[in-house]
Amino acid sequence: MNQAQSFTLDGADVPYRPGQTIIQAALAAGRYIPHLCYHPEFKPHGSCKLCTVKVDGRDMAACTTPAAPGIAVESDTQEINDQRRMLVQMLFVEGNHFCPSCEQSGNCMLQAVAYDLGVMSPRFSHLYPSRPVDASHPEILLDFDRCILCELCIRASAEVDRKSVFALSGRGITKRLIVNAASGRLADTNLAASDKATQVCPVGVILRKGGAFAVPIGKRKYDLKPISARALEDAPRPPGARHG
Repeated sequence: MNQAQSFTLDGADVPYRPGQTIIQAALAAGRYIPHLCYHPEFKPHGSCKLCTVKVDGRDMAACTTPAAPGIAVESDTQEINDQRRMLVQMLFVEGNHFCPSCEQSGNCMLQAVAYDLGVMSPRFSHLYPSRPVDASHPEILLDFDRCILCELCIRASAEVDRKSVFALSGRGITKRLIVNAASGRLADTNLAASDKATQVCPVGVILRKGGAFAVPIGKRKYDLKPISARALEDAPRPPGARHG
């Protein structure tokens, strides 16, 4: 009889199916690994590095590393969580994130991950970049202040919508999200409010006009449950599998 393939995550056995990555197997087994750019519907990308774990002592991105039999994976350690906290703090200061006044507060993955990791104050100086709002589209508003360069909207627009409305421009600290139009205006693209690209932003860049604060603060997604619990509820599982 063939035994189920598995690896260990922080000392616990995690079963996996051939083709699964470490993060896919972990979430399916009810084990949370912090992440921002990972999305179960898209090819793993490894943009944010928040899901970095140690695999047999080596740093690897859990979203791009295939699960393999017998590997020892470390995730919930002081060293790794300290690195994650630093990454989250850098994301906050590289953009303009003003949570108390943001309509995405309570639904924002960056904010929720920060709370889950215990990040309560800035560690670095804020850069306060100049990122104009694009309100040209009749239904969608773009607030570039909050972009964390996860590329989810880029992948959704290219892979699902087949429109390639969004792209990245620049390098290093000058890298930024742009709109693929000669004018640079969202109104001059074929983006529709129903597109997948409008639904995947983990922060508050892509917003539906007229929908701000429709759900009161205190009753939003991550107000009710921490992201570590929500991620496990949302993780794809085989038919009949139990949630962790």
